[in-house]
Amino acid sequence: MDNELSVAVLGPGGVGGLLAALLSRAGHRVVCLSGEKTAETLRTDGIRVRSARFGDLTARVEAGTQLREPVDACLVAVKHTALDAALARVPAAALADGLVVPFLNGVEHPATLRARYGPDRVAPAVIRVESTRVAPGVIEHTSPFAEIDLTGGAVPRPRLDALAAAFAAAGPTTRIQDDETAALWAKMSFLAPFALLTTRYGLPLGDVRTRHREELTALVEETAAISRACGGPADPARALARYDDFPPATKSSMQRDAEAGRPLELDAIGGALLRAAERHGVAAPVATRVVGELAEAHASA
Repeated sequence: MDNELSVAVLGPGGVGGLLAALLSRAGHRVVCLSGEKTAETLRTDGIRVRSARFGDLTARVEAGTQLREPVDACLVAVKHTALDAALARVPAAALADGLVVPFLNGVEHPATLRARYGPDRVAPAVIRVESTRVAPGVIEHTSPFAEIDLTGGAVPRPRLDALAAAFAAAGPTTRIQDDETAALWAKMSFLAPFALLTTRYGLPLGDVRTRHREELTALVEETAAISRACGGPADPARALARYDDFPPATKSSMQRDAEAGRPLELDAIGGALLRAAERHGVAAPVATRVVGELAEAHASA
C-alpha cells in the first residue's frame, strides 16, 4: 500500500459513510458500493457529514453497485443480516489481493470472510462510534469519539500499519490489536447484554439498568464467563460501570432496528453468544431465555 490508498466501502451507512467521507477528505480514492439508487445519489451529491468531532463536510466519492477493479482495502460496513447479499458486490477475483476489513457486530463473521477471500486477506475491525445515516449520502456523527481497533494476525503487518495510519490520519483514533479474539469479545461483551435487553423490553438503557438491574447484572456475568472461556476479556464490574456512564436515553442499534421493523442481528449477537456458550460448556440461562423470547417476538421480522 502506498500513502494514498484506494478503498472500497461496502455499505455507506452510518459507519461506512462516515469512514468513506473522512478517507476521501484525507486524499484517498474511495469507491462506495450499494444499490443503484444510493450509488446515483452518491455520484451526484457526494457524502455529507455533520459531525461536532470532525466538522461538517461534503466528500466526493466514486460509487457503483459492484467492485470492478482491485482496491487496497474493502471496508465491510453492512448489517450482518445483509452480509450474504452484500458480498455479491465484492467478487474475490475483482478484489484481487485487497484486504477485507469487516466492521460487523458479533464474532463469527471473520471465519466466513476468510473462507471466501483467504485467511491472509481479512483484517477484522471494531469501531466505537455513534453515527447514523439519516438519508442516502447524509451522515450524522453524534458521538464525541470515533475509535477503531484493527486486527488480523495472518495479514502482513506492513499492510495493517498502512491501513491504520490512513484511518488515524483521516480522524478516528486507531490502534492495531495483536489479539483478534480479545478485540472481538471486548466489543461482544459490552454489546450483547445492552442490545438484547434494550430490545427485549423496548426501553432505553437508563430504564433497563434501573428497572431490570438484576437481569442486566446476570446477563453481563454470563457474557463475561463466555468471553473468558473463548479467550477474551472478562470484567463484568467494568461493563456495568460503563452502562451506568451512558446517557439514560441511549438505545442499541438492535432496538432501533426493532422499532423500525427491520431484521434484527439476533443471530449474529445472541445466537453467536449461545453457540459459544454451548461449545465451551458455560451455563447461560438468562441469555438463553432472552434470546428465545426475542426470537419468538420477532419471528416475522
